[in-house]
Amino acid sequence: MKKTLIKNVHVLTVNQTDEQFFGFAAFADGKIETLGPAEKTPAEKEFDEVIDGREGYLLPGMIDVHSHLGLYEDSLGFEGADGNEDTDPVTPHLRAIDGVNPMDRSFRETIEAGVTTVAVSPGSANPIGGQIAAIKTAGRRLDDMVLRAPLAIKFALGENPKSVYHEKDETPVTRMATAALIREQLYKAREYLARKDRAEGDPDEDAPDFDIKLEALVPLLRGEIDAHFHAHRADDIFTALRIAREFGLKPVIVHGTEAHLVADLLAGENVPVISGPYLTDRSKPELRALTERSPLLLHQAGIETAITVDHPELPLRLLPMAAQIAVKAGLSADAALRAVTAAPALIAGLGARIGSLAPGMDADAVLMDGHPMRFESRVSVVWIDGAQQYRRDE
Repeated sequence: MKKTLIKNVHVLTVNQTDEQFFGFAAFADGKIETLGPAEKTPAEKEFDEVIDGREGYLLPGMIDVHSHLGLYEDSLGFEGADGNEDTDPVTPHLRAIDGVNPMDRSFRETIEAGVTTVAVSPGSANPIGGQIAAIKTAGRRLDDMVLRAPLAIKFALGENPKSVYHEKDETPVTRMATAALIREQLYKAREYLARKDRAEGDPDEDAPDFDIKLEALVPLLRGEIDAHFHAHRADDIFTALRIAREFGLKPVIVHGTEAHLVADLLAGENVPVISGPYLTDRSKPELRALTERSPLLLHQAGIETAITVDHPELPLRLLPMAAQIAVKAGLSADAALRAVTAAPALIAGLGARIGSLAPGMDADAVLMDGHPMRFESRVSVVWIDGAQQYRRDE
């Protein structure tokens, strides 16, 4: 793979010390090879490609750790809607990777906005929706794009499961039943895992019959993957944490529309929040506390916060704008940039590969002609794994 040098550029590393400097970055073999100040820029003859940054800004590729990209295709109705299998409220065995169409044109728009990694999740019709996958946004075959699958199991609390199954006159139609269905399946999975473990250690013990639903929850119960809980209302957030404690799960709160109202209580739980979408309307009662100040208030409470636009609720190409709106609402530019780079990477357990600019990390980077938190700034070039995926035609 060719070597690339980006020179004459403001480098925003978004690393642990939030290092920023004017200088260069070099990519080789799909990884970041080196970064440094302008006076240490290497000789251009060492590189196959040299980009003059024209005093623009180089930042990590942006990340949305909650989306339905490719599961709900652009400009299509039922034919392109593959996010909710709303014929069964308990579907942990469903895999997002089996429904994503990487040829959907939203992928191209996502890249052009500077978003290089997304977590694709089943929808929130079911209390247990299925397996989330983290993928890069460039590619034609999903298998070549996957970073981690499964990344997490999707759970949903609140109005969505209630409304879907109320229309069918089926369980669950209450918050109690939603939580009960989740608990029931986790209890079964825990016993299934215990029997598997006993059979592995004792040849006289019979292993349980294979159950694809329970098998899908084994990595969750072993702590190998997280539990992403769709929860808007504060009481639903605490139900998610209650269930997580009961079964030793590692929870992540998705949306958390009322999380800012209980930020002081959440701060002691050490649970991250994927905040948003907050640029949408209050389309249902549980969104009545919706505010673009949520990332600010959660950040002030010391909660690890990522920003989401919940594609296709809002198109993923608007993720930079969502961060910019958070700045307008009072969040610092550095914190807002972190909320769409390093924070979602850490929440996904992928902080060693993506979300920051540092030697050895994936060469996912975006060159912009101005600071990324300024509305008028435009994406000039996007790299994913060191390969140039977009270059704006002047």
